[in-house]
Amino acid sequence: MPTTQANGLQIHYDEHGDPAAPPVLLVMGLGAQMTLWPMELVDALVARGHRVIRYDNRDIGLSEKFDGVKGPGILKMVIWSKLGLPIRSPYTLSDMAADGIGLLDALDIERAHVVGASMGGMIVQTMAIEHSNRLASMTSIMSTTGNRKLPQATPKAMKALTQRPKSMEEDVLVEHGMSLWRTIGSPDYPLSDERLRSDILSTIRRSTYPEGMPRQLAAIVADGCRRERLKAVEVPSLVIHGEADPLVPLPGGEDTAAHIPGARLKTFPGMGHDLPLELVDPMADAIAEHAKTAAGKAGGTSAA
Repeated sequence: MPTTQANGLQIHYDEHGDPAAPPVLLVMGLGAQMTLWPMELVDALVARGHRVIRYDNRDIGLSEKFDGVKGPGILKMVIWSKLGLPIRSPYTLSDMAADGIGLLDALDIERAHVVGASMGGMIVQTMAIEHSNRLASMTSIMSTTGNRKLPQATPKAMKALTQRPKSMEEDVLVEHGMSLWRTIGSPDYPLSDERLRSDILSTIRRSTYPEGMPRQLAAIVADGCRRERLKAVEVPSLVIHGEADPLVPLPGGEDTAAHIPGARLKTFPGMGHDLPLELVDPMADAIAEHAKTAAGKAGGTSAA
């Protein structure tokens, strides 16, 4: 899988499908590697006529790390966020959005359909705000506007997300990851223990870098509420959300759709804060149909 220079950083990515097909850029969430996008979803989008590109955000996976750059502690960020106090972050969501746009530059892609999950949803929202000319459409999945008055994560989900593993031994990391996934994942679509263990083990062996997560979280907290900025978005937008999400509850998705002019909201009962394999086809259908509609309105193709 290749690495390229994007926005001044080394960004690791892969791509699938016909290089001449309309491109879809997938942006993953907090502390998550690009491989958290299931290959089943990637293949489904390719089958629906798209060139699909995934990449590791800065500070995670195989992309460039910010070693030695200190960010605020997680507990401090949680408390300060609830109090509405400003947070200093080593980088911003705008920087992370520019990374994705820089990857499009490196791949000679003029415009793309961008799809983001969780923090990735916040990043693609920021792309739509700051780089609208580069987006053919935007899909925000299981994300939010950043408005602190919205319902927040359940205490159990927040604890599972922020609690550090007892050690960095492989078996401990696997059990920690499985516990997290069982807490925030879809109650109606649980992965088998075998598949879940295999996926988490592959992720750990690909890259283990917990130091990046607090810096990414600082970027989220520092960005604050995007409601007013989203009101000016003209990019065709789709919002997808699980109705059983304990980490970013459904009102986060509803608020996102409500503040983007013309945005459409699609919800899935029983879906939590993950991308269930059982929902791959309906989710791919929704993304592909949204991209097709947006391209039709634009009167042309989104491929370079």
